[in-house]
Amino acid sequence: MQERLVPAMQAPARTIRNTRTLCAGAREMNIPIVMTEQYPKGLGKTVSELETPEATVLPKMHFSCMEDEDFAAHFRSLDRKQAVIAGMEAHICVVQTAASLIEEGYEVFVVSDATASRTLESEAACIARLNAYGAGIVTTEMVVFEWLGKAGTPQFKNMLHLIK
Repeated sequence: MQERLVPAMQAPARTIRNTRTLCAGAREMNIPIVMTEQYPKGLGKTVSELETPEATVLPKMHFSCMEDEDFAAHFRSLDRKQAVIAGMEAHICVVQTAASLIEEGYEVFVVSDATASRTLESEAACIARLNAYGAGIVTTEMVVFEWLGKAGTPQFKNMLHLIK
C-alpha cells in the first residue's frame, strides 16, 4: 500500500485501517509481518500509517512475491504453513502471490476488506478467482479473532479497541 498507488484505489481508507488492525493483531500474537513494495522508485514507499518496526519490508519487481528471490527466501525461512494476504492491486499482485503460494502447498487466506483495486470489478474478479483457486476469503475481524482464540486474555484486551 504505497504512496502513489493508494489514491487510485477503491476504499483506500478502509483498506489501510483494516491492514493496520491486521498488523496490530500480528504484533500481539508474535506473527511475522512481511510487507512488499512494488517498484518503490515509481510507486513510492509504504504509506506512513502502516509503518511498523516489526515488519520486514522488501522491494520487488515481480507481481507475485514468490517470484522475487529475496521475498521467497525470507518467507520460506519463517517456516509457516499459512499466509494471510492483504494488499493493493488485488487483481494483480494479491492474485498472483496467492496463486504462487497455493501452488507451493501453503494454506492462503486473502483478507477481502484489507485488499483493494482501482475498480470494484477487479476486486470482485480477484475474490472470485482466488475462491475458486482454493484461497480462504476472510475479513479482518475473522483473522484477528482466530489469532486471538479466546476472550479475556491480555492480547484480547489489547486488541479490543481496534476490533470494536
